[in-house]
Amino acid sequence: MRGTSPLAARVLELVASGQASSRAELTALLGAAPSTISLTVGQLVERGLIAEEGTHSSTGGRPRKVLRLGGTDQFAVAADLGGRHARIGAVLPGGRLERVTTVPFVIDDGPEEALPRLADTLQALAEEQGRDRLVGVGLSLPGPVDVDRGAVVLPSRMPGWNRFPVADWLRERFAVATAVDNDANCMAMGEHTVRPAEHRQSIMVKIGSAIGAGVIVDGHLYRGANGAAGDITHIRIDGAADIPCSCGKTGCLETVASGAALVRILRERGADVASPEDVVRLAADADPEASRAVRRAGEHLGQVLAANVNFFNPDAVYLGGILSTLEPFVAAVRSRLYESCHPLVTEHLTIERARLGADAGVVGAGQFALQRAMADALRGLGAGGSGAGRPAPHAPRTP
Repeated sequence: MRGTSPLAARVLELVASGQASSRAELTALLGAAPSTISLTVGQLVERGLIAEEGTHSSTGGRPRKVLRLGGTDQFAVAADLGGRHARIGAVLPGGRLERVTTVPFVIDDGPEEALPRLADTLQALAEEQGRDRLVGVGLSLPGPVDVDRGAVVLPSRMPGWNRFPVADWLRERFAVATAVDNDANCMAMGEHTVRPAEHRQSIMVKIGSAIGAGVIVDGHLYRGANGAAGDITHIRIDGAADIPCSCGKTGCLETVASGAALVRILRERGADVASPEDVVRLAADADPEASRAVRRAGEHLGQVLAANVNFFNPDAVYLGGILSTLEPFVAAVRSRLYESCHPLVTEHLTIERARLGADAGVVGAGQFALQRAMADALRGLGAGGSGAGRPAPHAPRTP
């Protein structure tokens, strides 16, 4: 296997995420010839990156061997960062999440103060799980991310984080593969790992203090030309009028449909709210003003999503983030989509909350880290194991 084969990388990605566990499934998902898949899998097995063992339960015919990563005991630690808290956990191949918990994290403290404290917590988690089996660290960040540089770029609510080399900092601290991405992208990846294999086109929308979206195309994350795909929060809509937005412009979706917008709207109406959590509490208690504002926010989001759904024609739209816990919000989004989209587009469209809930971002960040570790290992093997390319922090081991 000379160099890094794109097909080998995709095979590793699908096996690591749990989307494929047999040669037949890989053939169906990748559209390659069975002989080509068998050759690629055989090379990966030979190098210890993939193992074949056991059989699938069979309804007849020849039993199929089960594919897994070469070292199933390996894991990544991951964190989904918010303004005041971080959700952390250990992510295993296939998306299984262990030791998940929420810890204090103040993003306004900036990376120099906040990252060392988070790293200590992740280090302790890795020690509990088995530090020698750690192959990656993943971070989900609430702002635009330059994935190649592993840094946030011009975030609106992350003072001090602009262009800070987060991925390099983590790599130096942990000496393993690192992955840093936007929170909506991480949620899209995480949710994709637990959804039906036939759902290969989807939009994941996170509605928290701000709004973001991650797009899955043909089974993998679509980033766009500059990594900004899915940035629907700054689309201008009529209902936002000339309300100033954090981006410096006016009339953006974020100004009328985000958690921060609902806090502002309800405070202007005399409600005692200081956070999106307060908005959710009021709406859950059937407060008339809060319920009305939440439904209106869902309609605004549905209006913007409708154009994207008509254009993209996805299998599913998944809703995550704190506002997605409110049924009136979800119902308003769903209603606007059915009203505004072409019937052919919505005929088989799934519109529902993220199945992973608050854990979607952690699972996605961990999956990205595991994929980076596998890619590093593949490059490290280079031409016949020469070690060409960036070396893998820990090459997967055969059992």
